[in-house]
Amino acid sequence: MALSLLMAVLWGGSQAQSLGFSLRVQREVTVQEGLCVHVPCTLFYPPHGWTEDTPALGYWFLAGTDTTTGRPVATNKQDREVQARSQGRFQLTGDPRNYSCSLLIRDVRAEDKGQYIFRVERGGYVRYNFQESPLNLKVTALTQKPDVYVPETLDSGRQATLICVFNWAFEECPAPTFSWMGAAVTPQEPGPKSSYFSVLSLTPRPRDHGTQLTCRVDFSRKGVSAETTVQLNVTYAPKDLVISVSRARVSAPQPQGNSPYLEAQKGQFLQLLCAAESQPPATLSWALEDRILSWSHPWSPRPLALLLPGVRPGDSGRYTCRAENRLGSQNRTLNLSVQYAPENLRVMALEANRTVLENLGNYKSLPVLEGQSLRLLCVAHSNPPARLSWALGGQTLSPSQPADPSILELPQIQTEHEGVLTCQAQNSLGSQNISLYLSVVYPPRLLSPSCSWEGEGLRCTCSSRARPAPTLRWRLGEGLLEGNHSNASLTVNSSSAGPWANSSLNLTGPLGSDLRLSCEARNVHGAQSAAVLVLLPDKKELLSKAFYNGTFLGMGILTLLFLCLILVIRKALRKKQTPTGTPAQAGTPPKPRPTRRSTILDYINVVPNPGPPARNRKATPSSPSQASPPGAPSGECKKNQKERQAAPHTCPGPRSFTQVSESQNHQEELHYAALTFSGPRPWQTRESKDTGTEYEDIRFH
Repeated sequence: MALSLLMAVLWGGSQAQSLGFSLRVQREVTVQEGLCVHVPCTLFYPPHGWTEDTPALGYWFLAGTDTTTGRPVATNKQDREVQARSQGRFQLTGDPRNYSCSLLIRDVRAEDKGQYIFRVERGGYVRYNFQESPLNLKVTALTQKPDVYVPETLDSGRQATLICVFNWAFEECPAPTFSWMGAAVTPQEPGPKSSYFSVLSLTPRPRDHGTQLTCRVDFSRKGVSAETTVQLNVTYAPKDLVISVSRARVSAPQPQGNSPYLEAQKGQFLQLLCAAESQPPATLSWALEDRILSWSHPWSPRPLALLLPGVRPGDSGRYTCRAENRLGSQNRTLNLSVQYAPENLRVMALEANRTVLENLGNYKSLPVLEGQSLRLLCVAHSNPPARLSWALGGQTLSPSQPADPSILELPQIQTEHEGVLTCQAQNSLGSQNISLYLSVVYPPRLLSPSCSWEGEGLRCTCSSRARPAPTLRWRLGEGLLEGNHSNASLTVNSSSAGPWANSSLNLTGPLGSDLRLSCEARNVHGAQSAAVLVLLPDKKELLSKAFYNGTFLGMGILTLLFLCLILVIRKALRKKQTPTGTPAQAGTPPKPRPTRRSTILDYINVVPNPGPPARNRKATPSSPSQASPPGAPSGECKKNQKERQAAPHTCPGPRSFTQVSESQNHQEELHYAALTFSGPRPWQTRESKDTGTEYEDIRFH
């Protein structure tokens, strides 16, 4: 029997099988370092030399070890020592009595690689080494990792379940230890565990998005573990929306903070950036009031910029940045105020109900009828609001409405209001002015015409003042003379300077006894006329030489002598009435008495047309200070006329009466003038002799 066993060992498996010994095991087993491997194994030995009660012993030896004296790596014999490096890790899990030789290796190490053979002993006959059926163990580096299963979407605030699985193929191997690590994990959250998987219940938060979550598997040997890390993709609605502002092209944007107001000066560079946190990325948009200006696409999660390279006043308003995805939206508003100096300054003429009558431009002339009221509104665009003020001719005007200084009211326009009217708008950034020329217009004011004999003709002058300057024309009988006109019997010369218009009329040749003459002044605001009715005596009767030389000369001489007597008496009375001892003023020369070198036979009848009573008389306007118009009475003449009330026709000054024509829409004034002819008649042939006698300036009517 011993010889047969020896021959089986020497000849190999085929001979061993013929002797009744066989072993079935996986020829090669590969295991990762640190893991556990269970190798199934079955054997067969002949039923010789043992009974059911005979114990069966099994041994696994590293190839090359003396099976008689060497130490096995695993055995079921309690008193047999095993190798130190395999103690506790290699275990014979099979029972040779049941023809099983399965081997369990825990915490595989790199030095465990090699060939292993099995030996069985039972009774006196079964003692056999299965050299022909070795186990080849290969140890590789640990590469197996657990698998982590995460839901496709992790919505913020909603609980989710995560699973970590490690593929453990052998139930006989001890279960590894699972652990979860990450910012999203709290100590209470890990759920049920088994030898194959671990469950984690997680309620993600927005801040957990992008964080890492690790599932770790630890094995028996210290320091040997496997782990898998995943990145959490947490979806949440937009949050933390931030608006940043850049005031220069090269400057970094600065967060606006919590203030909803933003100020910028006109023309300044401005860039507004909108950014928000969200998952999935939100669609960003900029809107001014209710108008969308720009928007971004979800696949472009960068901040959305709104560029205002040179802000204008029209850019002021409420800007809204909105971020939106499928889970919600968030928006923020920024009120932009563009500040600028006053501009677009204009003046408008208003009615009492603030209805705009006219928009007035700069340096425009504004004509206003004298006596009317004027209401102006000054308007300017500015930010901050400008302070408005009015000035006339450089003098500041007090506002008629202190609460609204933009309105200027002049209740009754007078000529002194004429001048440059300026509205000024001013704020902290600058000022702007607009000027108007206030032109006071009025209807003609006529100075009554005056007439005098010059040579063999009659010369009449007429002057009028108005704005705009009036036009003068003469009405001779039924004829109308305008402008400059000349023929054989008459000459008209007209001129104007500023508000004054002057005209002269020269008449030559025989004049009718019913001569009617008037001067008319007219402009767009009214008209005025002054008429003179001249009645000349019958020339045939005056040409009677006898009557002329006898009657008139005699009457003239008697009258002259009578006047001389009165003059002598008046002089005597004056000397008598002069107080004795009253000295004359020192250095004051005596006033010369007026002299007259003309005949006393001057005669003319001036019969005025019946006119309105004296209470309707109007004051004759004075001529301008620069120069009196032709025909205006001199100051000395007015003085003499005032002194001698008994001789109202001493001066050629006018007597005027006002006559209002109801058929016209403007006022006409009818004036009557007194004519005094101080020179000789055209038909006189004698010249008066200069006697050198002094006379009082006495005229006859």
